[in-house]
Order: sequence, then C-alpha cells, then structure tokens
Amino acid sequence: MRTTISDTAGSGGTQGGRRPRQAAGRPHKVEIRLTDEELALVEDAARRAGLARGAYAAEVVLSAARGRQEQQAGNPALADALSELVRATGLVRRIGVNLNQAVARLNATGQRSGDLLPYARESLRRAEMIARAAEDVRKAIR
Repeated sequence: MRTTISDTAGSGGTQGGRRPRQAAGRPHKVEIRLTDEELALVEDAARRAGLARGAYAAEVVLSAARGRQEQQAGNPALADALSELVRATGLVRRIGVNLNQAVARLNATGQRSGDLLPYARESLRRAEMIARAAEDVRKAIR
C-alpha cells in the first residue's frame, strides 16, 4: 500500500501533542509516496518531535535544503578546494597527453626524448596538487 504524507491524521493514527499552527500557514503542498514501513518511520519520528506528519516532513526537507545551501554558500574553503581540484584535473589531463606522446616516441624509437623526464616530474607534481586539494576538501566537510 502506498500512502501520502499529506493524508489526514485520522488515517494513520493519533498524533498527540502537536504544536499550534503557524500564523502565516503554508499555502503550498508537496506530495511524496511512502511504503507502509517508511510511513511508520515518519509517523514515529513526527510523534517524538511533537509534530504532525506533514509538519515533520516539511521541517526535515527544509532543514536539509537549508543545510546544503549554507554549506555551498557559507564555506569558501570548500569552494576553493573544489575549484583547485577542477583546475588540477585539467592540468593533469594536459600533461598526461604530453607524457603519453613522449612514451610513444620511446616505444617507437627505443630512445628517450628530452621531454620524457620533465613530463614525468610535472605529472607527479600535479598529482601531489590533487592530493593536497582532496585533503582540503576532506577537512572542509568534516
């Protein structure tokens, strides 16, 4: 059986001590479908929070939405780290093309060209940049 969060309280049991309604109300409706097990989880959580199912669902959704927006807008370290990762990824791709060409020359001629070692060193340097940026992201999200 599938049911909606916006069902009346009577169909899913008594909610108990609810908070008073908001003065302004919520004129917009969002509908989700849940299994019996999911509905039971939501009803239990709403009961513990002292809210109706719909109010509880709205609070949870809004909290998640606000948290994501704040994390994206309010965390410049994370934005900087992401930017650095994107930049480093592009650099590694470019240097990888050059390194592949130098290795192809080595395989074709049996002799190492003068650019093979510099390209290999640059690849390692840029891989280290990515590792540092990844560490910055890890620290920012914890």
